[in-house]
Parts: sequence; structure tokens; C-alpha cells
Amino acid sequence: MNLIIVESPMKGRTIEKFLGPNYLVRSSYGHIRDLPAKELGVDIEKDFKPKYVIPFKARKRVSELKKYLPRAEIVILGTDSDREGESIAWHLTKILNLNGEKPYQRIVFHEITKRAIEEALENPRKIDMNLVNAQQARRILDRLVGYKLSPFLWKKVTKGLSAGRVQSVAVRLIAEREREIENFVPQEYWEIAAELQSQINTDKKRINTDNKSFLAKLVKKDGKAIPKLGIKTKEEADKIVKDLKGAEYKVINIERKEVKRNPLPPFTTSTLQQEAYSRLRFSAKKTMMVAQNLYERGFTTYHRTDSLNLAEQALFGAKKFIEENYGKEYWAGFLRRYKAKGKVQEAHEAIRPTYPDKTPEDLKLKAKLDDNQSRLYKLIWRRFIACQMSQAIFDSSQVDISAKNYTFRATGQILRFDGFLKIYPTKYEETELPLLEEGEILKLVKLLSSQHFTQPLPRYSEATLIKTLEKEGIGRPSTYAPILDTIQKRNYVQKNEQRKFQPTEIGILVNDLLVEHFPKIVDIKFTAHMEEDLDEIAQGKENWIKTLEGFYQPFEKNLKEKYQKLSKEDLIEKTEKICPKCSSPLVIRWGRYGKFYACSNFPKCKYTEPLAKPSLNIKCPKCKKGEIVEKRSKRGKLFYGCNQWPDCDFALWDKPTGETCSKCGSLLVEKSKNQIKCSNKDCGFKK
Repeated sequence: MNLIIVESPMKGRTIEKFLGPNYLVRSSYGHIRDLPAKELGVDIEKDFKPKYVIPFKARKRVSELKKYLPRAEIVILGTDSDREGESIAWHLTKILNLNGEKPYQRIVFHEITKRAIEEALENPRKIDMNLVNAQQARRILDRLVGYKLSPFLWKKVTKGLSAGRVQSVAVRLIAEREREIENFVPQEYWEIAAELQSQINTDKKRINTDNKSFLAKLVKKDGKAIPKLGIKTKEEADKIVKDLKGAEYKVINIERKEVKRNPLPPFTTSTLQQEAYSRLRFSAKKTMMVAQNLYERGFTTYHRTDSLNLAEQALFGAKKFIEENYGKEYWAGFLRRYKAKGKVQEAHEAIRPTYPDKTPEDLKLKAKLDDNQSRLYKLIWRRFIACQMSQAIFDSSQVDISAKNYTFRATGQILRFDGFLKIYPTKYEETELPLLEEGEILKLVKLLSSQHFTQPLPRYSEATLIKTLEKEGIGRPSTYAPILDTIQKRNYVQKNEQRKFQPTEIGILVNDLLVEHFPKIVDIKFTAHMEEDLDEIAQGKENWIKTLEGFYQPFEKNLKEKYQKLSKEDLIEKTEKICPKCSSPLVIRWGRYGKFYACSNFPKCKYTEPLAKPSLNIKCPKCKKGEIVEKRSKRGKLFYGCNQWPDCDFALWDKPTGETCSKCGSLLVEKSKNQIKCSNKDCGFKK
């Protein structure tokens, strides 16, 4: 008997379907060794030697796996093909004493299909220690930062805080974007457009029969381009409108051309997370959970990848499907191959369906998938098929129109052939211009001037934050979802009503402390350089111990200095308020969820009270005296209550709008961006 060990039972069950009775497939249920939870677990003096332990929840599983060893002729390790999977395989060799008492083989595959498993079994290898060392280095780096910096934050700020090598950079991006928004000064600018109509030509051979008007924007004055902020005030706009009074609008140039649009490449981990967020409203964490299910059941390829490589049989499978279902004109005419930018593992594949002919509409397939799995599979399948389809073709036109010494421009675009857009629609604007000729005089319907203001960069969504992290080289495919999850659980950032990230008070404080005192930890370029070093270790080009030494020595020196220089008292504000219990002055301290009032006589007096936020200018409906303010519970959850507490205990979880219910008179609250409901549960009114 041959024993195959994989990470999950579902993956094991899928593989078992393709193998005969000579194979037994069992699962490790993920990691079976890790650094200890309650100590550093790294011997810094002895080349950062890690102290690995078997977590309590994994002990039973290890015992079960050991029971199968006497019956197994050979142990085959079929864990995932990335660093994390290689590390699990290596830990299994240590725990099960493989190659000591029992020989082993390592197999890798990027999809769970009969062909892929059989091919992997025919081409076994040994553990790739370069990949293992890269994973060990990352794990130890993260442990050093977490276990050394977090206690520093507890001592200098408050308990319960944490810092992370990558998570702190993500928080910095969000905090700095928020400051940019707060400090942004809008600039006024004006745009001028002419609504025009084609008329009967001078030769009277053509008439604009539908009489549709079209818009042309002012783009030049005296032959020079007008920049976006070129018209700064209403007075400037009014002067131009006045100048144009009585002008003749004449077509002076027409450009018509064919514009071709290429399909997007297949998905990598980050682009799948971005698109699933944008199109399906899936969080990164949810996307990875659903993608893992699809992979382990054999429907899609491995979902942790930064490669755009595609297997030959998948390319030919897509070609066959496209030609048979849409026609030869919809296939690109060649096998489209894509190459990712930067350093990627090209031996890996992009995310694609394992069988191109298994459409999302396939009834047998749909019966096996729940709604979330079906929607994500549909997205992956469509993106892959589309990447092998022909270009979309547009007819584009640009018309320049003179009016005195000014030039207006109208643009048009019409889809002529949909190509890949047939199955993977993306946004595009269709604007049809009337048939015009050079020299034609147009009729002015009206002249429009409109006021605008420049806008700050938007807050990060999950999609745009992942895109930025990837662009800056922060983290890797397997880390994006955990990063986003962690910074929210730590209450460093929260999502607003528009599902955009905003830093919390404590998030801003921790970020400012780290930026000031540990600049390298939150430096984007330094963190990206560390990721490059880890990649070099994975390729056998760097020594993992030297990499850790280069990071840790200056980090430890700086940490010792900061323990001496920075005091918790530096963060305390004095106030004029008096403690109601012992009459000592109240001070403002920092807690895990932000600022709060505390007695200066602590620890003898442990009185605290929340720090009230500015009033929402809504009268309390219960006591009629106080006003509603934003507050936080002891667990950090946002709620809205009366500022006369404890005399008045009125509170709501949902934000009140200030309006009252026409049915019962209670306050109306925002349940979501598009829904207003009555705060009285017995009422049921909503709009």
C-alpha cells in the first residue's frame, strides 16, 4: 500500500477518486508543527533556530497518521505546491521520520484531475529546502516583529495591541490616505460644452433625419490646449461664453479609426480577489475560502499563484470550446500566452477551470455547487475563456469644431464586433455621432458651462488596497486575505457605509508611533525589499540565516533605545473634569478602542467613562434633554447613545438619520446605504 498525505479531507477525497486500491489518501488537516503560541520560540543566539511544537489540536491527527506507517511501502506527500505546502510536507518528514524509518516521495500538481495526479506520481521529487527555508524565514521574521513590538505597544500605549511586519504597512497606507483626504483643498474649475446639431449640407445631399444633438467640449483656445484646471472661476467661464456669442460652429477635422481592445489575462490570486470584490462583493477572505473549495474538489486550478502561465491542454481546450460554441471568428486565431511582471513562479499556473467545457450553466456542475461557489466558478471560467477569444472592435471617431478662436471636440465610439466581451462584459461607453463632413456648419442648440471641484484620492476598498500592496511588492498571494482580516480584527481600520477602509483612533496612534520610532518596520520600500529577499531564498540565491541577521540586529538595537526614551505618560492628556468616585482629576488615556476618560488616581481608583464624540445634533427622544452622540462599547462596537448617560440610557446600534417615523414617531435609522428603517422593532416601517 502507498500512503498519500494531503492537507484537507476534501482534497483527499477528490484524489482518491482517481486512484486504485493500492493507494490510501489521508489528511494532515493543515499545519502539524508550528512555533509555540506563548513564547518566542526562536533561539536568536543559535542562528535563529526555531522551536517547533505540535499544536494540541494536531496531536490526535499525528497519532493517526503514524498508525498507517507500518502498512505503507512508501509515503507520498501531496501538499500544496507553494512555500506553505512545501513546509507542511517537510514537517511531516520530521514528525513521521520519513527517509529514516520510511522512504518518502514529494509530488506536486496545480489541479486535481486524473491526468495531473497520474503525471505527478510519475515524476516524484524530494523536499525543496529552498522553499522550506523561505517559509521558515517569513514565519520567523513575522514572529520576531510580532513578539518584540507588540509588548512594546502594550507597555507604552495599552494592552491588546499588536504590530506586524506586513499588516502595519497596510495600516500605514490607509492612515496616510485618510490624512490626504482630510488635508485636501478642493480646487474650483469650470468646463464649457456646446450642444450641437447637424443641418442640411450646403449641397443638400444629406440631412440629419433623426435631428439628434450631440455634445462637444471646449479643448483649445488660440490653438493651445486648455488644461483641466484652465478655467478657474465663473467669471472666466462667463467671459468665454460671452466671447462665443454669435460664433459660427464649423467642422474643421474628422478622424475615424478602428480601435481594438484585448481581453484581460487569466486570474492570479490578487486579480481574482479584486474582481470578486468588485463584481460579486466578496471579501478577500471569502474569495479564498470559496476558491479553496473549488480547487480541492477538482473544479479549478490552485488558487494561490502570481503566475499567468497556462497549460497547453487548457489552451487547446479553450480553442475547441470557443470555436464549437461561438464560431471560429471568436477565437483569437492563435494561443494567447501571458507573462506576469516581476518575479513569479512560472512553474505555477494562473487560476482557471480544470475543464474548459464545463460551463457555469452545466446542470450537473450546478447541482454540486452552492450559490457562492457557482458565482465564483462562473467568474473564473468566463475570465479564462475570454482570455483566449478575439479582440473587441470599436469604430471610433473624433470631430474638431471651430468657433471663433476656440476649438470644441466631440468623440464617439460604437461597438462593431464584441469578441471576448460576449462572455466577459466590461464597462465601455457607446456614443454615436451623426454623420458629419469637414466644412459643415453646425447649429448651436445651447452653450453649457458647469462648475466642478477637484476630488481627493478615494479611500481604499479591499480591491484597491490589494492592488496597491501587490504593486508595491508588499506581501504575496497567500497573505493578502489574512492581512485585511487581521487589521480589521485588531480594530486598526474599519469599513464605512461605502465599504471603504478608514483608520480608527487607535489605528492612527499606533501607526504614528511606528512611523516615528520604527520607520523601517512600516517603510514600504524596506518591506518590499524583504519580500524580494524571501524570493531569493526560495530560489536558493540567498541564505535565510544571513537575511534574518541583517534584519534583526538593527531592529533589536532600535527597540532597546525606544524602551528607554518613550514613556506611556507622554500619551496622557490632562483635563478639567473631576472623577465622580474619588474627586481626583480625570485624564484622557488610550485604550484598545481609542481614547477614554480615566481617573488619575489609577490603580487605587479604577473609574473610567467613554469619551463622547461630537453630537449628531439629534435630540434624545427619551429624556428630551440630551443629544445623540457616537460611542463605542467595551468591545469596540460602534453605537449611538444619549450624552446624558448614566442619567439617560437611550441607545441605538444603527445610526439615526434625525427624521422621525411617520407611523409611530420613533427615530429612523440607516440599516444600509439604501435602506432606512424605524428604530422601533414593533413598527416595521421602512423606506
